[in-house]
Amino acid sequence: MTNAAAARTLEQRIRDTRKRLEDDVDTWVSTASDTGTPYLVPLSFLWDGTSVVISTVRTSPTSRNLLAGGSVRLAFGATRDVILVEGEAVPIEQDALDKKLADAFAAKTGFDPREETEPYQYFRIRPRRVQAWREVNELAGRTLMKDGEWLAAKPR
Repeated sequence: MTNAAAARTLEQRIRDTRKRLEDDVDTWVSTASDTGTPYLVPLSFLWDGTSVVISTVRTSPTSRNLLAGGSVRLAFGATRDVILVEGEAVPIEQDALDKKLADAFAAKTGFDPREETEPYQYFRIRPRRVQAWREVNELAGRTLMKDGEWLAAKPR
């Protein structure tokens, strides 16, 4: 048994989640092939305020899976402070990527795919669903975004 803190309000969880998306550098990226073979890899990311931007070698299983289907799940944090994001990945070619966005990605992650000799693929992941919880007492209210919209607290 743990001495868990009181469950956070919806508003606090959304604030905490947005802060983590702004401050964290890496996420676990989960995709599946067209035959259903799962693939999980850690990648650096940039949160631009509405989407998660990742980049990986164009020939990687992650790129191939996202180019084929687009469905993705991201996991941030430890098991007792987790954020899960489900979304659709939209590919962005390097030459079509806004320079300010590419510069921000490089500054945040410490890695600039534009400087690599092997071709990299960028993806913009628009969240459809976001969940966050720390302990069992936060499981009931873990959904923070549904159908791409942040949930608002119901009026009392």
